[in-house]
Amino acid sequence: MTISMSDWSKLIVVTSRQHCNGDFLSRIRQLTARQPRAVILREKDLMEQQYEELAVAVLSICRQAQVPCILHSFPAVAKRVGASALHLPLPELRTMPRAQRQQWACLGTSCHSLADIREAAGLGCHYAVAGHIFATDCKRGLPGRGTDFLRAACQVTPLPVFAIGGITPDRLPVVLAAGASGACVMSGMMNGTQWLDG
Repeated sequence: MTISMSDWSKLIVVTSRQHCNGDFLSRIRQLTARQPRAVILREKDLMEQQYEELAVAVLSICRQAQVPCILHSFPAVAKRVGASALHLPLPELRTMPRAQRQQWACLGTSCHSLADIREAAGLGCHYAVAGHIFATDCKRGLPGRGTDFLRAACQVTPLPVFAIGGITPDRLPVVLAAGASGACVMSGMMNGTQWLDG
C-alpha cells in the first residue's frame, strides 16, 4: 500500500534504536523527510546523559525538517535542550506538580484503559496514545485491545487520540475510521519495512 503525504501527516514516529536496522540518525533523517506529524524520541534504555546527547542530535534533525520532536521520560533533559514537547508515562505524569505540567506546549501520555484516557485529559495532556490496538511483537503474547476500545477511547475525551500497536499501512484507514487522529508506529518505521517501501 502506497503511503501518501497526507497519510504521513497523521503518523507519529516512535523511535527505538534496538529496532533500527541501520544507522539510527540516518533513519531519522529518512523518516523526517516524509513529514510525519511528529517524532517521539523514546529510548528508555538510556541513562539521562546518554539520552540528552541523543536528544540534541535528533532535535537538530527534526528542526531542519520542520517536524516536531517530542522528548520522552526526561523532563529535565527536555528543559535543558529547549524542547517544548514531552511524553511521560502516566504514573510519572501523576506525580508531576500541576505547575510543571503546564509548562509544556505539548504534553502527552500513553493510555491502556478508558479511565487512563479520561485521566490524561484531567492532567492537562494535549494528546493521548491508546494501545495496544493490534497484536504486536512489542507486546508479545498479549492480544490487542481492538478497534472497539479505540473507538470508545476517542469518544470519552476531547483530546486527539493516536493508536499504537501493530499499525501497518493497511490498518491506518481502520484506526482513522474508528475516530483516531492518527497512529504511532515504532518497529515498522525503525526497520524500514512497509512504511518506507512505498
